[in-house]
Amino acid sequence: MPKNAALHARRLAATPRGVGVLGDFFVERAENAVLWDMEGCRFIDFAAGIAVLNTGHRHPKLVAAVKAQLDAFTHTCYQVVPYEGYVQLAEKLNQIVPIDGPKKTAFFSTGAEAVENAVKIARAATGRSGIIAFSGGFHGRTMMGMALTGKVNPYKLNFGPMPADVFHAPFPVDLHGVSSADSLKHLHMLFKADIDPKRVAAIIIEPVQGEGGFYSVPKPFFTELRKLCDEHGILLIADEVQTGFARTGKTFAMEHYDVKPDLMTMAKSLAGGFPLSAVTGRADLMDAPSPGGLGGTYAGSPLAIAAALAVLDVIETEQLNARAERLGAALKEKLASLKPVVPQIADIRGLGFMVAVEFNKPGSDEPDADFAKKVQTEAIKRGLILLTCGVYSNVIRFLAPLTIDDATFAEALDILDAAMKA
Repeated sequence: MPKNAALHARRLAATPRGVGVLGDFFVERAENAVLWDMEGCRFIDFAAGIAVLNTGHRHPKLVAAVKAQLDAFTHTCYQVVPYEGYVQLAEKLNQIVPIDGPKKTAFFSTGAEAVENAVKIARAATGRSGIIAFSGGFHGRTMMGMALTGKVNPYKLNFGPMPADVFHAPFPVDLHGVSSADSLKHLHMLFKADIDPKRVAAIIIEPVQGEGGFYSVPKPFFTELRKLCDEHGILLIADEVQTGFARTGKTFAMEHYDVKPDLMTMAKSLAGGFPLSAVTGRADLMDAPSPGGLGGTYAGSPLAIAAALAVLDVIETEQLNARAERLGAALKEKLASLKPVVPQIADIRGLGFMVAVEFNKPGSDEPDADFAKKVQTEAIKRGLILLTCGVYSNVIRFLAPLTIDDATFAEALDILDAAMKA
């Protein structure tokens, strides 16, 4: 029996179906934007571990940094015996995160943990309990993360009841008939019908929705949202778990806006494949929880911290923000050239190299999830790994490493062209 098929059978027997898996092949090795399976088949990776590998698989600087840390120590638990790397990375994030005034940073292990702790910090700082999120948003699979996430299937199915005092407003997407004015009107209605604004601790929003379909927050809406928060003493949390670290052509997507959040969550490409997340916020807010209220056994792993320091160096020295802009423009140009021959293409969008294409049934506003799935399946057959997303699962998102070489990128565009036409 081929290696992939044998491992696939073992996986089905040993692991639960609730952990959904895209591929029926198993990785053996990877380098930059390419990976090879157990049978030697080559794939161009336009998933990047779901936006984790902006600096590519096994970047030499990351590998060297982690090897050096392995030779020193692997774990002490920062809360028991601290280490310089944690402080150094906090200092660097405090310098570059677009939040006004003195800032502080705490580290955790996953994006969901960062979100949970941002909520804890907001509640401790304000003495309030309510949290408002948006439809289509994704904030994790923990109980609070699930409650905040604005998509039922598959994230909330059979897991209720959800934590209390979480409310949702529609995310403004003109393509889906929801304007910024509609969203603001709904927020005001929430304050009249569901929760006193003086009881709302925070509003959490992704500047570009990830799982939700790569929709950017309209700039005027963000401005009004900030005004609304200031009016009622509500904190604004920017969830940059998927958007951070050069993906959008800026180190953080919030740099595309004139608005400054109070707290920001980060993870994914922060440590280039090692489990690390962070919450950075105004110093007065970050100091609200009592000692011991924040942390975790593995929070701020020394190996992940070493990798993250290398990631920040790579983003700067290899000018990945500019590269994201160039790659994203080339991808959008390719998708636009396909529009005349692929009538299912309803929208092409994205900041930097956080690009998506949305499919509707030709000549209608009806989402075409089947076509998105067919394109994904055909691309994988041809050696290009793609991910779908969106509330209607009719969007393909592109998350290739920003370090992808030009020849591999051109090859990927050719495969995409063939898959969509097929």
